[in-house]
Amino acid sequence: MQDHAQQQDMSAVLASFRERILQGRPLQIRGAGTKDWYGQAPRGEVLDTRAYSGIIDYEPTELVITARCGTPLSEIDAALAEHNQMLAWEPPRFGGAATVGGMVAAGLSGPARASAGAVRDFVLGAVLMDAQGEELHFGGQVMKNVAGYDISRLLAGSLGTLGLILQVSLKVLPRPFASSTRVFEINQEGALRLLNQSAGQPLPLVASAWTSDVLTIRLSGAQAAVDAAIRKLGGTELSNADDFWTDLREQSHAFFAQPEQPLWRLSLPSVAPPLDLPGRQLIEWGGAQRWLRPEGAIDAATIRAAAQSVGGHASLHRGGDKSVGVFHPLQPSVEKIHRQLKQQFDPRGLFNPGRLYASL
Repeated sequence: MQDHAQQQDMSAVLASFRERILQGRPLQIRGAGTKDWYGQAPRGEVLDTRAYSGIIDYEPTELVITARCGTPLSEIDAALAEHNQMLAWEPPRFGGAATVGGMVAAGLSGPARASAGAVRDFVLGAVLMDAQGEELHFGGQVMKNVAGYDISRLLAGSLGTLGLILQVSLKVLPRPFASSTRVFEINQEGALRLLNQSAGQPLPLVASAWTSDVLTIRLSGAQAAVDAAIRKLGGTELSNADDFWTDLREQSHAFFAQPEQPLWRLSLPSVAPPLDLPGRQLIEWGGAQRWLRPEGAIDAATIRAAAQSVGGHASLHRGGDKSVGVFHPLQPSVEKIHRQLKQQFDPRGLFNPGRLYASL
């Protein structure tokens, strides 16, 4: 999809990336900076990826799109919309300027994650520039090509600590034929029970959100399936459904106001009971993702212990004191694997040092 002149320009950008890497100074890999707040504090000289941009290939009939790291997600959205397709995991944009590379590196998913899958489930292939300035190719551009697939998936959520993600091939999906958003007045315990019961039935329930004794669910799929689910579940139709789910995806919902205040993300088994933690909660993904706005004198260790007691973990998603560690502390065996991966891909510690864990 790129002409010869554009390819030459991109080759020059790659050469500039390689030169920066070979200088051997720590680099803060950065696209539009929409997620600078995420993870530990960024360190190193900024390497801006936005010049390396553009859709390389898009085959609507194959449900695969390949793009360079600096490509704005808005460009991807526009291309997919022409063929009534979408990024099914609903990645957040956080202001609209987010890039493909940042989306994969952050590994964040939106409301449909529990039904559609996470970012890593849609990464078919990737090209990575390593600490020697060499281009490493993993996976492919078609869904049946799974060579190196695990390495491609490994990049999702790595926060750029393994290398410079140059391009990715992503699986895309058709948009659903029909959709309806239903609202129920119900307490937390009742909402969790309803969501877990619904998960065991053939219902087109693709997204959910509970807060302040109101449960909102989204039904999507064939019109007949959506109509049957409405008859079974009931609820009241939400008229501004698109705005609601967009606000939830972008964390511009009222619950997420005051971003400087601590916001904890608890990843739990969906069947976990309500946690007795002081503060406001918003529950997504059928009960598996629970956001906490803590109140009073509650520390990180208490929150993490509560999550761990039911088989989950807790991360300081935004705001607060990052000295407690943004992500849940690693078990020694898992930390060893992280260190080995970092040593293998980035032995000089050039790429986003300390961004995932302060010691890496």
